[in-house]
Amino acid sequence: MADKLGFIGLGLMGKPMARNLLKAGFSLTVHNRSQGAVRELVAEGATAADSPAALAEQVDIVFTCLPMPADVEKVYLGDGGVLSSVRSGSVVVDMSTIDPSTHQKIAALAAAKGVSYLDAPISGGTTGARDGTLSIMVGGDVAAVVRARPALNAMGQRIYHIGPVGSGAVVKIVNNMMSAITAVGVCEGLVLGAKFGIDPDVLLEVTSNSSAGSKSLSSNGRAIIDRNFEPGFMIDLMHKDVGLAVDLGKQLKVRTLAAAITEQFLQEAQAAGLGRASTAAQVIPLERSAGVEVKKK
Repeated sequence: MADKLGFIGLGLMGKPMARNLLKAGFSLTVHNRSQGAVRELVAEGATAADSPAALAEQVDIVFTCLPMPADVEKVYLGDGGVLSSVRSGSVVVDMSTIDPSTHQKIAALAAAKGVSYLDAPISGGTTGARDGTLSIMVGGDVAAVVRARPALNAMGQRIYHIGPVGSGAVVKIVNNMMSAITAVGVCEGLVLGAKFGIDPDVLLEVTSNSSAGSKSLSSNGRAIIDRNFEPGFMIDLMHKDVGLAVDLGKQLKVRTLAAAITEQFLQEAQAAGLGRASTAAQVIPLERSAGVEVKKK
């Protein structure tokens, strides 16, 4: 644990991940746009930095977990960004879900400064972030992965080294695309059954133990029936991720028809004002059009 760590982006995922680094005994410096999360972690033993640049010059490994590609570019390449002050020999690890080309662009600029770059997107939701059981998909140089692994192990249960920079991002984009497509089927199936008059709890139990069973069904189905739409993962972010998959399909000349339909399904939920609700809330526009609500009998 000789390396000093920094963490930028203390949102729903980032704050519990940073907290697990503290619990594991790492020296940790944190930065976030809003200060509430910073104050919480400082009270638990972290040090605060007032900018990405100020953080980067104090630590050996920088972790970032941010919402959008533009946020990642700003934090790394903007005025007062990480690459303006990061020291040669450091490692930077972006754990956001963004496109591989942005990772590759930042990695090239980091390499010119003698800095190793890893893309390391995560899966497992807020529960996995809290419990340190995330799956982490890493792209980058083997030596940098080895150096970052003790910290990654404090945040995740399964660490996968996929390949070069950008490959972790592609696996994460594919994962979220597949999950989101499945969630559309969950929403349509539950609404269809409810419209006929099937007890949603019965429908969920039967399908969960049949060929339709999936993590998406168990998590989204339960949340829909319980009317629990508090964000673990927001519709706005899933719409972004599915859009990344559709864009990647265009670049690689791969048809992503189901993903494109799913993107529209999520966009409909955004238009209904549900962008900051959990992904399960995408069922609501469909319920409204069908004139039925999926809920406990």
